[in-house]
Amino acid sequence: MDKFKSYGINVFRIWAQWDNDRGFADACPTCTLYNQDGTLQVDHIGDLKNILRDAEAKGIVIELALFSHESLPTYEALGNKNADNVIRLLSEELKPYRNMVFQIWNEHSDRVLEYMKIMKAVDPDRIVTNSPGFAGNLGDPKQNNALDFLSPHTSRQNVGKHWEVGPREIDYLLHRYQKPVVDDEPARNGTSNFGGPKSPTSPFDQIAQILAVWKVGGYVNYHHDMFQLGRDGASTPPSGIPDPEFNPYHLTVFKLLAQRDRYMLD
Repeated sequence: MDKFKSYGINVFRIWAQWDNDRGFADACPTCTLYNQDGTLQVDHIGDLKNILRDAEAKGIVIELALFSHESLPTYEALGNKNADNVIRLLSEELKPYRNMVFQIWNEHSDRVLEYMKIMKAVDPDRIVTNSPGFAGNLGDPKQNNALDFLSPHTSRQNVGKHWEVGPREIDYLLHRYQKPVVDDEPARNGTSNFGGPKSPTSPFDQIAQILAVWKVGGYVNYHHDMFQLGRDGASTPPSGIPDPEFNPYHLTVFKLLAQRDRYMLD
């Protein structure tokens, strides 16, 4: 946490669902915060609370993504009743921890307003967002009007100069909905799998997009590929612990993030 903070990172994003079969690092059928019957995994909740306490002591916020498009089969097997129970129990269990925001989905939008209603009934002050779909899906008006801030995946390499298109999408959302907007996973680099780029990329592609997003008044959630590539990936440290200094590509971008106060709008 200290090392990432020294590079300007003040939010860590954690997925509650880590049971997909895509080869992601350390994913497994029981590596999720909740069970298929709608109850919580006590040990994993304990780990999350420890992370939240450590993060709070360092001025870091945790963004908890509750459901993931990558785990749709296990989500659908939950059923609405058990999924509602998961949302209610997590809202109750995590209410004391104020350095946390809920992101309902990664790249999907099933029952977003229903889940938000349950969250707000338990914890009216909890900040809630959603990543509504794949790259370029900016969310529908009902959802965007209800959420506390927006966190879409902007358009990526398939549109060409994503460092121009993505910031325009962020600018549009800022002006239309008059609330904070995060460019969630801007224009990924690394693996071409899972919607990644099909042609070589440069860290300066990311830097150009980040600077442009900052210029219009948005924020960025930087996408690192180590978890997708597994423990043998070129950007995954042997320890399996994320390290901004391990991979030269990412380090170039992190050096910019470390200077965010110099380049962001006041």
